[in-house]
Amino acid sequence: MGDGSCNALQVDACLLLHMASDLHKPLSITWVRPLHAQLDLHPNYGSMDPESPTGIICSNAALQKELRCPSLAVAAFYDTMERQVWLGNALLLTGTAMTGVMVGIGSYGRRYRHHRFTRFIFLGANTLFLPVISYVVSTLGDNSNDYVNLHKDRMTTLAALCDSVFHPCMIITWAFLFQIAAINTTSVVAIDSREGRRVRPPPELLLKGVWIFYLGASITKKRFFHGLFRFSPSEDHGPLTLICSKIMFTPFALLCAKIWLKCYSFGKARKSFALGRNPDLVFGYMQQLQQQGRRGWNGEDALPPALLVMGEGSRKVEKQPWGYVFSETWTPAIDSAGLVTLDRVWQLDKRLPTSTPKPKDLCLSFSLFKLLRCRFARYDLANVGLKFFWSLLLKDGEHDRVFRVIADELSFLNDYYYSSLAVSYSRCLLPILSILISLLSIGYCVVAAYFIVVFASQVHKQGRNQIHCAFWCNKLQVVSKSRSKRFGSLYFDVIPEFLLLILVLIAEVRDVTSYICSNWTKVALICHCVKTAALQHPLGVPKWIVSLLLQCRCKITNHWDEKIGQCSVLVLQPTARTTLVSLLSRLFHLPDQKTRVEVPEAVKVCVMDALRSAASSNGCQVGNGTTSLHRSQVGQGFLWACNGKSTSDTILTWHIATSILEVKHPFRHDDQEHGSSPVSDQHKIAATHLSRYCAYLMTWSPELLPEEEAWSKGLYEAVKEDTEHILADRAMSGPPFTAEAEYQDLVKLLSEGSNHSVVKNGVQLGKQLVELVEGEETAWAILAGFWAEMILYIAPSNNLKGHRKAIARGGELITLLWALLFHAGIVSRPGETDGAATAGGGV
Repeated sequence: MGDGSCNALQVDACLLLHMASDLHKPLSITWVRPLHAQLDLHPNYGSMDPESPTGIICSNAALQKELRCPSLAVAAFYDTMERQVWLGNALLLTGTAMTGVMVGIGSYGRRYRHHRFTRFIFLGANTLFLPVISYVVSTLGDNSNDYVNLHKDRMTTLAALCDSVFHPCMIITWAFLFQIAAINTTSVVAIDSREGRRVRPPPELLLKGVWIFYLGASITKKRFFHGLFRFSPSEDHGPLTLICSKIMFTPFALLCAKIWLKCYSFGKARKSFALGRNPDLVFGYMQQLQQQGRRGWNGEDALPPALLVMGEGSRKVEKQPWGYVFSETWTPAIDSAGLVTLDRVWQLDKRLPTSTPKPKDLCLSFSLFKLLRCRFARYDLANVGLKFFWSLLLKDGEHDRVFRVIADELSFLNDYYYSSLAVSYSRCLLPILSILISLLSIGYCVVAAYFIVVFASQVHKQGRNQIHCAFWCNKLQVVSKSRSKRFGSLYFDVIPEFLLLILVLIAEVRDVTSYICSNWTKVALICHCVKTAALQHPLGVPKWIVSLLLQCRCKITNHWDEKIGQCSVLVLQPTARTTLVSLLSRLFHLPDQKTRVEVPEAVKVCVMDALRSAASSNGCQVGNGTTSLHRSQVGQGFLWACNGKSTSDTILTWHIATSILEVKHPFRHDDQEHGSSPVSDQHKIAATHLSRYCAYLMTWSPELLPEEEAWSKGLYEAVKEDTEHILADRAMSGPPFTAEAEYQDLVKLLSEGSNHSVVKNGVQLGKQLVELVEGEETAWAILAGFWAEMILYIAPSNNLKGHRKAIARGGELITLLWALLFHAGIVSRPGETDGAATAGGGV
């Protein structure tokens, strides 16, 4: 430093201040960008220590020593920079929170993903991402945070040169990680045009990724982008800058790989006869199979029909008026081209690795899934495999097996319609490639987390801040000594980055797990074993690996949790919270309060018994409860209660009666919900659970019931309001101490205070059940038979949209029964016509 001498950095500062003085007006940050384009900031500025004051002498040294920046100008500078930094940090935290919601719901809460609120969250996160990240990234350039402002005395100008190395590295990495999380939670669905609208890979994700890459490259080209292609340190690119460059831009390569994989998988799946065009081929194939007159399945040891399992793309097909068929003469027993049918799996079952569920049951679920897709495509396949499926249903003690087969079938359907898992199986190597990309992402997250800790520890030694600035003042051509100031907190860089790395890591681990434990992988392995066994070739995969993968199970791959909702119009002991929830429910028109319980074994047994009874006595048709009542002289005395105006009236009448009988004969602590319980307790468990489940359907899923949705839900609300009004005073005084006194009090209140015919009929039916001469066991047996038949009666439906939504939420018991009845040839209720099909003979 000498009198009147200026080094390169000082000249830049002097020029900047002189230009600001000539303008005679405050300059915003955006004004400074073109100025620095002309000034060409000194290359060593980014590595200088702002804590060491730099004496800038462009005029008299004595005047420089006396010059001080006005406190108001300094305060305005501090306020502007702190506001900008904290605004960016707030946006980063908001974006991280949105990512957490996206990953949590998209990966682990898929039953909530299709609710209105969660769809709003997804849409808001994707819509706000681009403007948020564009604003934040725009503040990261070498010159973006520089500051020039003319003080109100019109003579003093304050200028600042700000810099940061760690902060831009973290922000751009955060932007790419957000995009990876978004692509991980995006579903790609390749379906037939008759099934609905395809879900293509969203092109905006690639455009956003390219835009972020452009922003990051353009604003950091002097330090980070140029260092991306270097592997050895240089004068301008130290080791820290080189590693930061790799951490910043590596996620872009992972993002492009994921988008390419989704696009390629979608394109192959859309044209594949095994996936996208499968309903057309299955329908034509089943017509061809029926024309050949192949026999049905008559027992456990006999072979089932040759339903398609896997490998449809291995044979040539041709178009027919009713769909696609295999072009050449084909015999399943001698096929060597890779097509696997259900009868071949059954035939080679003993040679397959053992697992739970059985390999042949899993392949049966997969074949039924293909038939159910034809149902969603509105093809007439109601009589396919009828003898085969009834043979399975009519076996005693097979209720768990039947429910598991249908649950796995709906799981395949959920995967196909609401995830990207299925399209990856359009080529055998695509699942492996997807797992490899996920493993690379996991490796990146681990390595990036390590280096972020190392960088943060180095930056922490210099201060826990994000941006540091050196600023000067100029007055009458005199420049003051430099001062420094740091802004922001290092934790706002590190914490959101770590949270995003953890979220991406969780999503990638979930993807890898879903592939390894997926039923799709198991079916593919089983079919591979079938083909190699049939051709007497050695198994390409070690047998112990196949056995391990077949036995691998994970909760995240199970969509139906085997639980059912429970509601009641008779809330006998409401709490204060329940009352508040009821008020809010009426205010916002929300459904009634519910609980979810596991499906008891008694419910499965009772439903299967009712289905067998329908097959043996009523021509494979189910009634609305009257058929079960006709089976006994005692039951015929309750037929009057099945003559309501609608099915909803009948359901609520019997629901109230069941609740009244439960009050008279409550559950004891020694009641058990397993096979060791007495038969009467099994009937009681089945009746009460099915009664409350039907009430739950009326308020939560009325679209799955036979009547109009508004009618069923409105009737439930009217009956609920009537009973709540009557039982309000009883809740204040408290219930009686004994079950008999509680029953008498409840019947008296409902009989005298009710104005609704459904409530009156329910009370009358409840009294009739209680006073039954044959006793409590007979009453519960009548109710169990009625409710099992009623749930089967309301299950058949042509409301494909409603059941598809239920499958998206994870599945409902009524949807499981709907699919079961479809395969049994029951697609409509007695007296109704259905354009799809009716029960009949078939393969």
